[in-house]
Amino acid sequence: MPIQVVDWKTITDFVIEAFEKYGVPENDAKICADVLLESDRRGIESHGVNRFKPIYLDRIKSGVQKAVTNFEIIKETPTTAVVDGHDGMGQVIGYRSMELAIRKAKEYGLGMVVARNSCHYGIAGYYTSMATKAGCIGLTGTNARPSVAPTWGVEGIFGTNPFTLGVPTDEPFDFNFDCATSITQNGKIEYYERIGEPVHPGTIVGDDGEPVEGDAGVALKRIRQGTAALLPVGGIGEELGGYKGYGFNMFVELMCAALSDGYFGKQLNGVDENGNKCSPRLGHFFIAIDTDHFMGEEICRKKAGDIARLARGSKKMPGAERIWTAGEKEYEIRLARKDGVPINESVQGEINFVREETGLTGKYRFPWD
Repeated sequence: MPIQVVDWKTITDFVIEAFEKYGVPENDAKICADVLLESDRRGIESHGVNRFKPIYLDRIKSGVQKAVTNFEIIKETPTTAVVDGHDGMGQVIGYRSMELAIRKAKEYGLGMVVARNSCHYGIAGYYTSMATKAGCIGLTGTNARPSVAPTWGVEGIFGTNPFTLGVPTDEPFDFNFDCATSITQNGKIEYYERIGEPVHPGTIVGDDGEPVEGDAGVALKRIRQGTAALLPVGGIGEELGGYKGYGFNMFVELMCAALSDGYFGKQLNGVDENGNKCSPRLGHFFIAIDTDHFMGEEICRKKAGDIARLARGSKKMPGAERIWTAGEKEYEIRLARKDGVPINESVQGEINFVREETGLTGKYRFPWD
């Protein structure tokens, strides 16, 4: 079956209702669906419906992730908070944490929330967009299953650990820099496996110190077996700045675990001390900085827009079509996808399975039916 486009209302209603069938409360299901599908709206297929069943629904079904989220604030000051998510839905923990950080920032200028015992929270850029829409500068990061080697190492020690930044602008899209501190991430390798695309050269290192190339499925197995690891931004060694990606990668790990007394490194591999499957036990951090506590939101937006326009208007490399700024490509993909989300054959099969398992077969029909 070729790729098929499902309109946004149909896929949104289906994802919400499926989450509810798996025990996620209605309001939480709406948050989870919005975070999930926002990824597809921005063209980030690695974190969209591509992960709906295998990452979220399957984890709920297996018992390693709780459908009902107990969002507990275990320590709080006027500008900070520490949250325990008790292995609930990462999107709900992320949404409520950034919401709390923004509320504190609006009152005191800056708010920061750290969360522990969470699960995968989707695209980090969703939370920085929450901040920029509220007139705040936003920062967030999350640790993850260990798969990235430190510089001069070949063993996956830390996660892909995105360090994501957002600044409000006066343009139709805000500056939103959302990326892993590794060259690529596990979700992208999973996506390559689904569509039959080989590993991109220079993104993975084997335990023999040599680059791993070829079949993405084989590479993914090697990463999970510990005989290969993703590389930090900059690649192997130090010549192209691999130590810089490694430094940012470790900084995110520190922010996610040190302030919350959370788990880190190989404690996040989904297996407990007795070798049994367990919750991912991830940590996140969220920072909101209110621009009105400085020179004001209007000035910040105008100045940030001017800086972005300066970059885009600078002299281009010969043959280059244009210069982009962070958030621009995602904005254009959103416009291009106004009619719906493209879904590949593999994910179509997963949606069919979920539809049948949840008893929604008679209610929802898709283009591939």
